[in-house]
Amino acid sequence: MSEALQSLLDLLDLERIEENIFRGRSRSAVVPRVFGGQVAAQALVAAGRTVPEDRLAHSLHAYFLRIGDPGAPIVYSVDRIRDGRSFTTRRVVAVQHGQPIFHLSASFQAYEEGMEHQAPMPPAPDPETLPTAAELLPLYADVFTDAEVVERILEARESVDLRYVDAPPYGTVGEPREPRSQVWFRTNGKLADDPLLHVVLATYVSDMTLLDSILLAHGRGGWVTGDVVGASLDHAMWFHRPFRADEWLLYDQESPSASGGRGLGQARIYTQDGRLAISVIQEGVVRVPR
Repeated sequence: MSEALQSLLDLLDLERIEENIFRGRSRSAVVPRVFGGQVAAQALVAAGRTVPEDRLAHSLHAYFLRIGDPGAPIVYSVDRIRDGRSFTTRRVVAVQHGQPIFHLSASFQAYEEGMEHQAPMPPAPDPETLPTAAELLPLYADVFTDAEVVERILEARESVDLRYVDAPPYGTVGEPREPRSQVWFRTNGKLADDPLLHVVLATYVSDMTLLDSILLAHGRGGWVTGDVVGASLDHAMWFHRPFRADEWLLYDQESPSASGGRGLGQARIYTQDGRLAISVIQEGVVRVPR
């Protein structure tokens, strides 16, 4: 396991303060605020630690309420909404400086057999043939507003091997493209067999690139180039089938709409052998600076 991945796992390993209250550390993201994927992942950890081990996360719905302060801890309060025969529901509120910054509802289900069908996996190249972040990012260093952006992105993604199938938004600034984007990802090291851990890591990564397709439709490079400002508003995920976050996953993303200063991203995450593992939807603020 890489040192960076161990650091991420330590970040997600919350301290239990009371039966339903947990505390997590924070760290800076590429921009000077707490990365939304970190808060979502930590909130899911808090919820999962109040649920029987035989119940697996099958969905989450979340709202990002305020920008998180990377210099302060985050307190997660879990409300045990329901413990049914098949389903368990939890609500989590993340608080900093006395104010809620994030709200999560998550549902867990005991395993059962059922009907099976899925959307087919779209074509995508072998991830091993694609450039790594360390190979790709320096090629676009001249389009970033801050010379240190490359180092900050690489540092933020040391724990995850994330590879773009086509050029990222900052690679084709000024050239509108079809609002679709694909990336392959996996953790930089093997994980334990705990199913919740793999769901949590996928939740963490899911917030990294989902709004890319919105930027592509308008030829915008994104927050790292300074031609757009924005933030995640809400986030929803459905976990359909077992998967491992330490094995290659295809994140197939698209944007059906942008209007009113907001953009919608939706995606499907497939295992390398073609199983539909996760569906994701996120809306974000996407504004052109005045």
